[in-house]
Amino acid sequence: MQSSYLQALEEATPNNIKLYYIGVFKDDILIGVALIQRVQLYLKDTFRQTKTFGVTAFFKNILSTWLKGNALILGNLTHTGQHGLYFLSEQISPKIFFDTVFLALNEIKQIIKKEQNKTIRLIVLKDYFIDDVVHKNQQTFDKFKLHKVFVQPNMILSIKPQWLQLDNYIISLNKKYRDRYKRARKKFKGIDVRELSLESIKTNTKALYKLYMNVSSHAKINTFFLPENHFYTLKRNLNEHFKVYGYYLDNKLVGFYSLIINNNALETYFLGYNPKYQSVKQLYLNMLYDMLTFAIEHKLQSVVYARTAMEIKSSVGAEPKAMLVYLKHTNWALNTILKPVFKLMNPSQNWKQRRPFKD
Repeated sequence: MQSSYLQALEEATPNNIKLYYIGVFKDDILIGVALIQRVQLYLKDTFRQTKTFGVTAFFKNILSTWLKGNALILGNLTHTGQHGLYFLSEQISPKIFFDTVFLALNEIKQIIKKEQNKTIRLIVLKDYFIDDVVHKNQQTFDKFKLHKVFVQPNMILSIKPQWLQLDNYIISLNKKYRDRYKRARKKFKGIDVRELSLESIKTNTKALYKLYMNVSSHAKINTFFLPENHFYTLKRNLNEHFKVYGYYLDNKLVGFYSLIINNNALETYFLGYNPKYQSVKQLYLNMLYDMLTFAIEHKLQSVVYARTAMEIKSSVGAEPKAMLVYLKHTNWALNTILKPVFKLMNPSQNWKQRRPFKD
């Protein structure tokens, strides 16, 4: 929620997203803020890689008609977690804060209707842990007829105090996962890992974007594509708080991952790779290990691996942290069935959690 990050989003947000900001003031002093994203959402594109048949396919076709259009997201669609609001609890209660935010949301809806003749169909409050203070405001959410729905968990690995270096982490693994680590590193031989400077990111913009698209375009669900200048823009605005590491084979870029250093947490960001080398070099698994190595070496407290690929993330030690969203459809009739509809559309969470550490 700092201005440097918001500035980067302004300059390199996906082309179907527009940013709005809500400021809550007391005696002309800013005491609360909220990030709002207006998203042009088309579910046939969103679920473009999902193969469904029979009843599920029938409902998805209907729903793509019902829900297509514009949504307002209280939060950041491009980043897993609660990155959309902040207020000074000693200056304002959660109830008054959210009542004020909802009044402003309604004003944003009217502005969009007046200036662009577009109707907001969906409102989403995004990504809250189950112990978040936001859930104490249920009375306000009930008043505005929002549904509370579980979504895929956030995968987080807490760095143990005894992990002073990577070897300490390896020793803490049981034999199965210690052997797996060794196999992955053996396959990784020949890959040269380089941190990319601002100039290097600019030089490799097209190559990085192609690798990113290799992964993003095959996702089962995707509501946006980053613009080509996204990684360069974040590096220019966030400097040492944003890192990009390239994987080179025979001096050719075959993969990369990016990180955001958020106080004591390492937030993993977007990545990409050449599928030709993914399996033979175990690129993705080695990225997970390298992200963890960065966190240990920089004495950070956690690695936020985010959602997706939950099973492999759990194999390196990440734990699932349940997350919820609040949502409503602006059509009262459709809103009454939105919760079961959302569960139908939400990707399956059937996966086996791995437990790599010694008892």
